[in-house]
Amino acid sequence: MGPRVRVLRLEVTDRVDSLGMQEATFGLPDQIEQSMAESREIGGLPGIEDIDHVLVLGMGGSGIAGDIVEAIAAPRMAIPVIVSKGYECPSFVGPRTLAMAVSFSGETEETLHAASIAHDLGARIVAVTCGGLLGELVGQWNSSLHLVDATIPMPRCAVGAVSVPLLMILQSIGLLSGVELEIHDCVETLRKRCDSIKNGPNAPQDIARGIGDDIPLIYGGGRVGAVAAARLKNQVNENAKMPAFFNAMPEVCHNEIASWGAAGDVTQHRIAPLHLRHDFEHARLAQRFEFNETIATSGQGEVMTIQAQGQSPVAQLFDLILFGDQMSLELAALRGQDPGPIDVLTELKHLLAE
Repeated sequence: MGPRVRVLRLEVTDRVDSLGMQEATFGLPDQIEQSMAESREIGGLPGIEDIDHVLVLGMGGSGIAGDIVEAIAAPRMAIPVIVSKGYECPSFVGPRTLAMAVSFSGETEETLHAASIAHDLGARIVAVTCGGLLGELVGQWNSSLHLVDATIPMPRCAVGAVSVPLLMILQSIGLLSGVELEIHDCVETLRKRCDSIKNGPNAPQDIARGIGDDIPLIYGGGRVGAVAAARLKNQVNENAKMPAFFNAMPEVCHNEIASWGAAGDVTQHRIAPLHLRHDFEHARLAQRFEFNETIATSGQGEVMTIQAQGQSPVAQLFDLILFGDQMSLELAALRGQDPGPIDVLTELKHLLAE
């Protein structure tokens, strides 16, 4: 997991973390364990015979829950899982749809709109939220509700709290089997990862220093790798307040690598390539990653690689998420950024509310 050899231009000075984002990230294993236990109490769920498709609605730090569910559940379920991010509600939605609406605040405009349409179309609604207007609507609709811990400092810190209940709901209905055992493995994996970061070499900090002030270009393989790459890109944007880009294998090999051949060594263009790897990739992806590494660096540099730990897809996905979250916080520290507040998003919300 070693970073490329390069001149480091940035060093951590005084770490600013007004909302306790790093502490919240280290709390992810406990958050997941607590969410799993509380999810067993969700009532009013439909029977497996009543559901033909699953829809997950959400945006931003809450919307990642749908991507996680799609990555873990879709390959194993007999019915489709669709993730919808926006105001729209798919036209197939009806009484045999399980619509899971996720909004940490309960006030996300797009999610409220889409969930209301789904309800009007007769879908079975389950909400995961701290409360807000979504919580009120679910009460009016007599639908199922899972309340999230409102003390979590920001939605992006609640990745376990908003996604684990969805997986547990699918297991409770009978649509997904074995997920609780995978979540137990996930918790143990993340605790080991946290211990290694706190008490051993700080691997996320090494990767962050390897990136320096370059722009991260993050690649993941298959569903699990793609979700981890998208999450890391978003965390770099929001925590470190810097650009980042992501893509997924094998799609990269059908378009994006063409640009690296023309550009030469990507590492000479203020771009830092980063591969997120896991044990559940299709066997053919390894060769594609190796080829992409050669093209991206013209054989002169080194692509930084993060290898997931754990015994299950759930564990390895959340391990990549936790490692990436910590790396983004280290990037924020290197840049002197407070990872918590996001002034530009606050400004946009105020504008839309006028």
